[in-house]
Amino acid sequence: MTAHSPSPHASLTAEPSRALGGTIRVPGDKSISHRALIFGALAVGETRIRGLLEGEDVLATAETMRRLGARVTRHEDGTWSVFGVGVGGLQEPAVPLDFGNSGTGARLVMGLVAGHPITATFIGDASLSRRPMGRVIDPLTEMGARFHAREGGKMPLTLTGAPRALPVTYRSPVASAQVKSAVLLAGLNAPGVTTVIEPVPTRDHTERMLRAFGAHIETKQGKDGLEISLTGEPELTPCPIAVPGDPSSAAFPVVAALLVPGSEIVVQGITLNPHRAGLYTTLKEMGGDIEVMNQREEGGEPVADLRVRHSRLKGIDVPPARAASMIDEYPVLAVAAAFAEGETRMTGIHELRVKESDRIAATASGLRANGVKVHESEDGMVVEGRAGAVGGGGHVATHMDHRIAMSFLVMGFAAEKPVTVDDGSMIATSFPDFTGLMRGLGASLVGQTQ
Repeated sequence: MTAHSPSPHASLTAEPSRALGGTIRVPGDKSISHRALIFGALAVGETRIRGLLEGEDVLATAETMRRLGARVTRHEDGTWSVFGVGVGGLQEPAVPLDFGNSGTGARLVMGLVAGHPITATFIGDASLSRRPMGRVIDPLTEMGARFHAREGGKMPLTLTGAPRALPVTYRSPVASAQVKSAVLLAGLNAPGVTTVIEPVPTRDHTERMLRAFGAHIETKQGKDGLEISLTGEPELTPCPIAVPGDPSSAAFPVVAALLVPGSEIVVQGITLNPHRAGLYTTLKEMGGDIEVMNQREEGGEPVADLRVRHSRLKGIDVPPARAASMIDEYPVLAVAAAFAEGETRMTGIHELRVKESDRIAATASGLRANGVKVHESEDGMVVEGRAGAVGGGGHVATHMDHRIAMSFLVMGFAAEKPVTVDDGSMIATSFPDFTGLMRGLGASLVGQTQ
């Protein structure tokens, strides 16, 4: 069977696998890839990007930057060039901006457009059209943008940017890097200082990259949380971007290696930004044998290689304060918890209810379908570990969610019986060669078109 992403509406079955082994690189970090394209479009001149994630979500952002006036090209060697139009130089798009399944792309570009006197319509797939946009609509409206959206602030929506964006001080009610980034992007074309106050620090890729492009941005601890302040109307200068490996994508082969007996793999070049590395801290606390090697800095991001060996895991209480640094990894953590000895408690993760799917409900349902007991609450779940003896044999509904699909395929590699997910087509949004990479490590994956 060829190693490529499954075709549309393709179920996938993960079979109990032999020991996994090998050295791999996972796709480029999705968060950093989105931002590299967006900030490249706002700089004057050419930004060269190496290691860009070429998944559907990021390719949608690349096409959006073209529609907003930037010149975006992919070279034969896999690098990308973005010739930007400068802050304030965006053109009004002639057609709707289609973000597919990408909430990150949609929310960040809403911030970008909100600071410019242009009108754009935002559309996406059925999953994205169910997700809440009010969290960015509220602060961007304060800055002078106008929205015409479906009930509940949902897409499709039309956004008219501010004729002259207003700098604001915004206290974010949720721990969301997307909200913070949207406000800062709008603030780029506003005179004066725009400040976002975060109750809990979130991933800081936007701040790191803005500094690299020459913006003046300061962070300090205030009485209400972390204060991030941006001075508007900078001239951004192009800089080369090397996109490190995505720790959220690396989570799947890492957990698979921890769970499948006899496994040992090396994952090269992933970012271990402290705002993204919560899963790896948690897996180590559970007894996971994860060795951090060759630590270095690339493009302003801390990067390292990981050596991962099969381990007997134990259940723990995951600190709620860690949620922001691993919010996308809870489904695969729940799979690891199913194989651990004792209970694993995860709380403070209500944000999972408004991701590509209700990830708490989808994860709990998938666990039960495979013989694992789980207790679900409004903002968390408790998984009763089976000390390595997970029955499997279940059929899991993915709800168009790539992380649910990959998490339960990981379960199938280590369970007693195969695990099937109803649709693997959306895996391509973030990890286009997941099936090929896992097969290359020795995992058994069988595709079947429905």
